[in-house]
Amino acid sequence: MKNANLSVHIFRVFNTIFLSILALLCVLPFVNIIAISLSTNSAVAANFVKLWPVNFTTYSYEYVMTRKLFWDAFFVSIRRVLLGGFINMILVILTAFPLSKESSAFKPRTVYVWFFFFTMLFSGGIIPLYILLHTLGLLNSIWALVLPSALPIFNVILMLSFFRQIPKELEDAAFVDGASPFRVLWWIYVPCSLPAIATIGLFVVVYHWNAWFDGLIFMNEPSKYPMQSYLQAVIIGLRAQLERPQTGDYEKWKYLSNRTVRASQIIIGTIPVLLIYPLLQKYFVKGIVLGSVKG
Repeated sequence: MKNANLSVHIFRVFNTIFLSILALLCVLPFVNIIAISLSTNSAVAANFVKLWPVNFTTYSYEYVMTRKLFWDAFFVSIRRVLLGGFINMILVILTAFPLSKESSAFKPRTVYVWFFFFTMLFSGGIIPLYILLHTLGLLNSIWALVLPSALPIFNVILMLSFFRQIPKELEDAAFVDGASPFRVLWWIYVPCSLPAIATIGLFVVVYHWNAWFDGLIFMNEPSKYPMQSYLQAVIIGLRAQLERPQTGDYEKWKYLSNRTVRASQIIIGTIPVLLIYPLLQKYFVKGIVLGSVKG
């Protein structure tokens, strides 16, 4: 018994050390970016900045706040998250509800399940998608960013798994009272699945906010780039040249560089997700636990 307790204690110690090291490896690069964004050009160029700002300054943030393209990209991403998130959640709920039924209640269920599963494994590729969007006249519009990913099949699978956990007696009682299937869905299934909806909602927000490749492909004007596409263009050098200020304030300008401005843009771009995650965390944890203990 003592040997077993000792083994458990040793495992917990090594597990704690391993997870702590892993967490540090994830956090330290972000801390370094924060330090760079708050340091002067000379300190960054000399590689003096590690985990703490050198010659602390907020000039790079002040510079970013005056960049029109940055704020254009920021609000494009906000629109994408709101519109794309709404479309995703509506379609996921409407698709998962019938697929959560037994084959006896919804006979084509198996056919649809295999069809959706097939789409998870194979896709037409980026070229057919580009041709399709061009034919539909959706290029260079917000719809090119939200419609191709309007129905994430993985999220459908998560949602229908939660729907199956809801007692069937609730649905039967509602039907006895004369409720329609849509009323049962919105008044029984959706309120009972708030942890799942919050979890999937977090996935959707993070996906739409972090997506960058489709913006570079489907948007023809930099002013219509979403945030991450704009940042990617800045980081790889497509739009990396520092613009001289028009106000004549060269005292601040000399403390800036492309690296400090890029760092400040990255930090500002991550703030929305960092603010949303704590709000959904309790539902996220509850949803994961609920899915793991109910069969």
